[in-house]
Amino acid sequence: MQERTATVARDTLETQISVSLNLDGKGQGKFNTGVPFLEHMMDQIARHGMIDLDITCKGDTHIDDHHSVEDIGITIGQAIAKAVGDKKGIRRYGHAYVPLDEALSRVVIDFSGRPGLIMEVPFTQKRIGNFDTELFWEFFQGFVNHAQVTLHIDTLRGFNAHHQIETVFKAFGRALRMALEPDPRMAGQMPSTKGSL
Repeated sequence: MQERTATVARDTLETQISVSLNLDGKGQGKFNTGVPFLEHMMDQIARHGMIDLDITCKGDTHIDDHHSVEDIGITIGQAIAKAVGDKKGIRRYGHAYVPLDEALSRVVIDFSGRPGLIMEVPFTQKRIGNFDTELFWEFFQGFVNHAQVTLHIDTLRGFNAHHQIETVFKAFGRALRMALEPDPRMAGQMPSTKGSL
């Protein structure tokens, strides 16, 4: 099987980002972003998605974390799109339910070629430590726009905001893993009746 790896750089007046990933990795992550809580969530993607993920970001966090979080989502989306290539032979759809104590989240993803985000996460707090929970929507919106995927995220229950978002990222990693897995029955075929995605 061809290596499914990519390195993408994004350089703006607000952020300088590099993302390297291997979709068929061992779940190893290296992060230097200046946003510690986001790094904790990126580690969930790597470990549960079995994706090797290396992210560096120098951003204007002296203002706030918004640009760094959004642009990291954009750059990961670009890197995944580059690594997956023409999408022939992948499962295309992925889903996962993940609990953490009282919290339970569901993530469903489709490598459809059409960006769309439906995110229903009723956060019980506006901040987790110093991190603004509204920024998670910005991360996922940036991701879907550039990975060209349809993504549904629902937190079904939970009262601890840290648990809520951790279940989302763990489920996201596992849904990614399922969708991106080669399907031996597809034998390199396009997983669409249209013939393209």
